Amino acid sequence: MQFRESQSIYLQIADYVCEKILLKEWTEGERIPSVRELAVQLEVNPNTVMRTYEFLQQQEIIYNQRGIGFFTSANAIRQAANYRKQVFIEKELPQVFRSLYLLGMNPDELQPGYEQYRKQFFS
Repeated sequence: MQFRESQSIYLQIADYVCEKILLKEWTEGERIPSVRELAVQLEVNPNTVMRTYEFLQQQEIIYNQRGIGFFTSANAIRQAANYRKQVFIEKELPQVFRSLYLLGMNPDELQPGYEQYRKQFFS
């Protein structure tokens, strides 16, 4: 995984976990990789993954069953989507709006590009 310097690594890992859930690669109620397994997979310190998992538990996206491991919550998809929407609206969308304004564009001009992207990657 390539990490960006503009965001904490644990939050980037949280985005990775949410993406796995939203793409239904990790289903609701499924056991997810242990802290050590994910740390090895992503080549990060286990403490960083533990911080991510603690954060995701606070967001009610995952939960811990002592002695067994971490699992996606029963409403993980909804919770992950809500979290990612909040981040998008607060952090990414203002930059998109700024670019639209500076380029003199109307948001409607983005629709064809969005449709093409969706067809290419999700059809």
